[in-house]
Amino acid sequence: MPHPNDPSHRSFIDVSPTSDFPIQNLPYGVFSTRDGLAPRVGVAIGNYVLDLWELEQDSRLDVGPLGVFSSKCLNPFMALGPKVWAKTRARISELLRSDNPELRDNRELRERALVPMADVTLHLPVSVSGYTDFYSSKEHATNVGVMFRGKDNALQPNWLFMPIGYNGRASTVVVSGTKVKRPRGQLKPPTVDVPSFAPCKRLDFELEMGVVVGQASAMGGMLTEQQAEEMIFGFVLLNDWSARDIQQWEYVPLGPFLAKAFATSISPWIITREALEPFRLQGPEQEPAPLAYLKQGKPQNYNVELDVALRAAGANAPASISRTNFKYMYWSSVQQLMHHASSGCAMNVGDLLGSGTISGPEKDQRGSLLEISWNGTEPVELPGGVKRSFLEDGDSLVMRGWCQGNGYRVGFGEVEGTILPAE
Repeated sequence: MPHPNDPSHRSFIDVSPTSDFPIQNLPYGVFSTRDGLAPRVGVAIGNYVLDLWELEQDSRLDVGPLGVFSSKCLNPFMALGPKVWAKTRARISELLRSDNPELRDNRELRERALVPMADVTLHLPVSVSGYTDFYSSKEHATNVGVMFRGKDNALQPNWLFMPIGYNGRASTVVVSGTKVKRPRGQLKPPTVDVPSFAPCKRLDFELEMGVVVGQASAMGGMLTEQQAEEMIFGFVLLNDWSARDIQQWEYVPLGPFLAKAFATSISPWIITREALEPFRLQGPEQEPAPLAYLKQGKPQNYNVELDVALRAAGANAPASISRTNFKYMYWSSVQQLMHHASSGCAMNVGDLLGSGTISGPEKDQRGSLLEISWNGTEPVELPGGVKRSFLEDGDSLVMRGWCQGNGYRVGFGEVEGTILPAE
């Protein structure tokens, strides 16, 4: 069977070269329609969603347990493992190819199984077991360190030896389009002696990629590079909303807490690790060399273009404020997962790992307003004379990502969120 990543493949469905969802992508998501059926699993192809439950009912897809695609999340399918993932993706690709009449010429099945994207509601694609956020962009960590500790002490001594992370809140991971209420918390500017409880005044975004863990690991064990890689089901865009002023007061001595617990938005389509394979590349040189348990034998970064656009409250259109790339990450997703399990921590199906803010070496490649506005001292200028240092009520943020192939792109769609006033 031809490999699903073959760039010569074409679908019988007309897909634009600029679409995020060609036959070389086939990302998984969970959707519902107006027909009253419960949320179920689908795959994006062009401007359509392929209903995998319909294909399963018609015996066109056989993954093992019957009904795995009628689930309201992808966890049951992910639990079946990498061999099933690869076999299923290959079969879906086969059914969608332009030279295969099986679905192309079956009008009745085609009308049941192909749903216009405009007619669906997309849901959170996984039941998130646990959420961990990392801090793995050297450029981002350096920028933040320079701001708050000075150029000579920008990186903490441990940063070059391990992927730094903290446990976040799985309960407030939400799908793109979910509106985000401005958080409340304790605020203590340097000019006052005691804190007050009030709505956040320095609300920010963080441009990240999210890793969706599709296989569990045992408590007490460790992971090899190959084991960690095979546990990764796929990737999503992730916006880890951040209340900078709440964080500034609360983070000593244990790190972020409520400043990061109020919302984390992810894109609805999970792009599989296999679909990203053609875009794998070597990450930045790591010096000093990682300890033995973190060493990688092959490239583990990906060439994913990323764009952030901000639509100010009342504006008609968003304006791009950052353009960077996932390839800049110092610690790879595989290293993050190996490190996470290295103490004996058990990983679960549905765990979500945030990459940490993704910033590049140039000023226009910074992945947060904290960096873009340099802690509010250099406000962003938007169309119409509007300026922003941090997010205001009514502002909307859109993140997009894609890998550019020869005549096609493997895209992530978008993750969007609009800020509502605090209650």
